[in-house]
Amino acid sequence: MNKEIINELVQELNIKSVQIESVLKLLSENNTVPFIARYRKEATGNLNEEEIRRINELYTYECNLLKRKEDVIRLIDEKGLLTDELKNNIMSAKKLVEVEDIYLPFKEKKKTKATDAIKNGLEPLAKIIMSQPTTFNDDIINKYLNNNVKTKEDAITGSKYIIAEWISDNAYYRKYIRSYVWKNGKLTSKLKPKSNDENKTYEIYYDFTEPVKYIKSHRVLAINRGENEKILTVKIDINDEDIIKYLESKIIKKDSIVNEYIKDAIKDSYKRLIFPSIEREIRSELTLRSEDVATKVFQDNLEHLLLVPPMKDKVVLGFDPAFRTGCKLAIIDPTSKILGIFKIYPHEPQNEWEKSKEVLKTLIKKYNVDIIAIGNGTASRESEKLVSETLKEMNTACKYAIVSEAGASVYSASKLAISEFPDLHVEERSAISIGRRLQDPLNELVKIDPKSIGVGQYQHDITPKKLSESLDFTVIKCVNNVGVNINTASPSILKYISGLTKPAIDKIIKYRETNGKIKSRKEIKDKKILNDKIYEQSIGFMRVIDGTNPLDITNIHTESYDVVTKLLESIGSTVNDLGTKELIDKLNNINIEEKCKELNTDIYTLEDIIKSLETPNRDYRDNYDMPLLKSDILTIDNLKVGMELEGTVRNVVDFGAFIDIGLHDDALVHISKITKKFIKHPSEVLSVGDIVKCYILNIDKDKNKVSLTLIKE
Repeated sequence: MNKEIINELVQELNIKSVQIESVLKLLSENNTVPFIARYRKEATGNLNEEEIRRINELYTYECNLLKRKEDVIRLIDEKGLLTDELKNNIMSAKKLVEVEDIYLPFKEKKKTKATDAIKNGLEPLAKIIMSQPTTFNDDIINKYLNNNVKTKEDAITGSKYIIAEWISDNAYYRKYIRSYVWKNGKLTSKLKPKSNDENKTYEIYYDFTEPVKYIKSHRVLAINRGENEKILTVKIDINDEDIIKYLESKIIKKDSIVNEYIKDAIKDSYKRLIFPSIEREIRSELTLRSEDVATKVFQDNLEHLLLVPPMKDKVVLGFDPAFRTGCKLAIIDPTSKILGIFKIYPHEPQNEWEKSKEVLKTLIKKYNVDIIAIGNGTASRESEKLVSETLKEMNTACKYAIVSEAGASVYSASKLAISEFPDLHVEERSAISIGRRLQDPLNELVKIDPKSIGVGQYQHDITPKKLSESLDFTVIKCVNNVGVNINTASPSILKYISGLTKPAIDKIIKYRETNGKIKSRKEIKDKKILNDKIYEQSIGFMRVIDGTNPLDITNIHTESYDVVTKLLESIGSTVNDLGTKELIDKLNNINIEEKCKELNTDIYTLEDIIKSLETPNRDYRDNYDMPLLKSDILTIDNLKVGMELEGTVRNVVDFGAFIDIGLHDDALVHISKITKKFIKHPSEVLSVGDIVKCYILNIDKDKNKVSLTLIKE
């Protein structure tokens, strides 16, 4: 481990060095982030998954930066040009771009105007000009004329090219100009002549200007997309004259007959070499920063969507709406077993409205359906009306919810869906997916590529590898926080469990198929289903329901079972008392610090053990809002400005949030209407899945758009 890098991380992250060292050591021993966060709190000082990941990312970056510094120093030294000052400057650089700036004069050059001029013997003349002599005449220039440099003008032009490259290669100048453009530059976009933007998607960017230092990430990504689609031209505007004056003040030190040549070279260097390069750098940096913001928004939204509480012990009817091809229905029991697949044709062209209602009534009664999950795709609105009318006529306790179909079609046509339901059509699988994602969102949504779930912002404009890694991390974090039933978990959710590899998952599935239900965590170890390392990393995140050991339903790791036994013995209880009021009362009277010493354990482990013993069946998702259920339909004609409604947050973006209030399209609440307090981002207040009170701010019936406010006037 590099102590200097660790000390830098201490300053940047405000985390103790011993915590950082522990994290790096644990990661180097092939421990996973979820395992470290949950079961090595005493070593890390209770760092969470995000903090552990951040430490690893920054340490890796700094190690790569150090390696590049060492490579650059070696390459310059091999040329015999390394000085102590140069070495110190390289080692002091904080960013890779600064290292590359310093290395620029020493890099092997591709063919340029300057390299041609040097090849033609003009470098000495360029040096004479840069010395800013008091005398300079044709006799001096004529010495450098040859077959390739035929005239005085050619000699001066070539010399200016060389000087321009020298100026461009100066790391100090580049650093100043880069900083100046960041502070004072403006990103501008214009409509490209003869471009085709039929839907006026980019209309607000046809003549757009915003300071580089203030521009919002979603605007950067939108402008980039418009540029890539050849609709917009984009550039950074800056006051060139101020920068050129700065360069002249640094380079021209005295009156000289050649100063005009140097001024020409400065102007050429800046406009041809320096600014285009720095403009590319800054736009690239803006994109990277914007991608980071968009990725974080996507991560947060995805996490909250995955952690929407399941509809436990409910019979769900999954309803996949359609017109011509009919609506597909799937009855799903509380264990996610499919009880039946049906089809109705309430809409055009068949128009079997009353017949469809009778089918629904029969199914609701026969299967005691608790909730109908209606997909929000084509014919959703019309199907909601059908369901609403049916429920009114029945006077039943059955409710319905509108469920996002995002990704359902992707899953339905996937190899996984085909292997799960080989005898069903794509649409029938979709009805199952819709129903199941209401019943247990996490278990169902892990089957879908996170990018297809539809809670992101400009996700298609983010570097795919970067986005996938971030989203996979989020899914892993959620799955491990919730845990899985080892006897029912599918391969699609098991792959996210800490430490589990595909061969390990295959072994679990094969063992279940051959031997039936796994009865304990100990059985997994005894039967060597998993090797020791994989078992250590994964077992705490896998639950054995109705097994031989009551502790196996908790998130207590098997390595702590001895501590649990001693703890329970010390207060006169057993594992059969889990969750009872008597046990909870006893645990509440424990002196934690004294008990840690007695049991030879740490406070973090003991506190987690006590929580698990008190609520052994606790579901991490219980901290989040349950889905909003409905019994009646709402149309835009029902709305009035000022009306109070309840809605579900469907997506959080930089400029606001989209809220489902029961209409076909989600309504928008702008960031300025979320709270009276100043907030930098809507995510400070709102999360996907939140149930919120909101008020109608504006109704546009022509565009079928509704604006909301969360601020009660």
